[in-house]
Amino acid sequence: MSSGCDEGYMVGPLGSWIKGQKTEAPPSLSFLHEDWKDLESWKKEARNQFRSLICSPAIDTGLPPEITVDQVSNCEGLRIEKLRWQLPFGPETEAFFLKPEGVNKPLPGILGFHDHGGMKYFGKQKITRTGKDLHPLLSSHQQTYYGGTAWANELARRGYAVLVHDIFPFESRRILPSQLPAHVVDRMMANPETVRELTPEDIDGETLSQFYEVAPAGTAEEIHRYDAFAARHEEIIAKSLFSAGISWPGVCLAEDLFALDYLCSREDIDSSRVGCCGLSGGGLRTCYLAGLDDRIRCSVTAGFMTSWQDFSLHKCFTHTWMIYIPMLPNVMDFPDILGMRAPLPSFVCATREDPLFTLEEVEESAAILASVYKKAGAEKAFQFKLYDGPHKFDQPMQKEAFAWLDRWLS
Repeated sequence: MSSGCDEGYMVGPLGSWIKGQKTEAPPSLSFLHEDWKDLESWKKEARNQFRSLICSPAIDTGLPPEITVDQVSNCEGLRIEKLRWQLPFGPETEAFFLKPEGVNKPLPGILGFHDHGGMKYFGKQKITRTGKDLHPLLSSHQQTYYGGTAWANELARRGYAVLVHDIFPFESRRILPSQLPAHVVDRMMANPETVRELTPEDIDGETLSQFYEVAPAGTAEEIHRYDAFAARHEEIIAKSLFSAGISWPGVCLAEDLFALDYLCSREDIDSSRVGCCGLSGGGLRTCYLAGLDDRIRCSVTAGFMTSWQDFSLHKCFTHTWMIYIPMLPNVMDFPDILGMRAPLPSFVCATREDPLFTLEEVEESAAILASVYKKAGAEKAFQFKLYDGPHKFDQPMQKEAFAWLDRWLS
């Protein structure tokens, strides 16, 4: 018989057993484990294991990467380049590169990571503004999560060059319903109570599904419908990638590493002063990239810091499959990933009423990071701050985050 407290766990009565497996000792690849005395030795081993477990697809950039500039425009004092590039997999990636107009000297560079937000129809546009017209859904999104600002533009106005690219499978990197077998889409979107085992007749004479496609001038209803499809499709994507021997976070990391290669290769970028920043899914990507690559000299993780136990027992139901790296929790807790960048500076900000995380786990994870930096002799290079309110990266949070970037990159 299960106890009443088991009912709150994501795996029901298995939750108590999972919780009981956690020990007080830090995992073996945490710098806080007693076996690790030398920071560089630990970083080398931890990063090697992380690379092995995340299973990224290989991308040979052939530096400098081949990039197409489709358009150059000016918006409110910023020069904006619309870029695209072709990776070995999927449709072309589109990106915006923003910097102050008329500035020719090399600037500090920032990779601006867009969020997940349950909205895959849009990607890079969630944190940018390239003209006067803004889709109503983007306006609402920026108001809800960013205090009404396009924060990539705000950062560029401070004297940074900011690269914002679509990540798989957002915006230019979307998967279309018509690219899947119709019976897969129909089954995926059906009322779960009506789903039965497939029969040969179910897949005979099928046509491509068009219902969840979005017209060129997409209405809010069409976009919501597409995003509903994209949300249900996540499980299938994850299964397919795992079966191919790669992981979804590995795909995203490979794409972000490509973007970092490109940013650092530009003549108008001071490659010794490069950082990254993002909220939510963008905060997740910040942890993975900044934890792995020391070219990221300063990082800001907004609204994405907790423990593997928080996902396992409490919050996996509301998060993307872009997070999970099989077997990594056996050797490293989630905050240890960002900790791999110590002693390089990291700012982590979170909110007290964020329903995507358990506050106790957020605070404990921040304490782990603080201890990692202390052991590395770099206490002042880590900062954690809690704000009131729900899941967001609003203007007061941006102000302090940008000041952190200024402190270390200016």
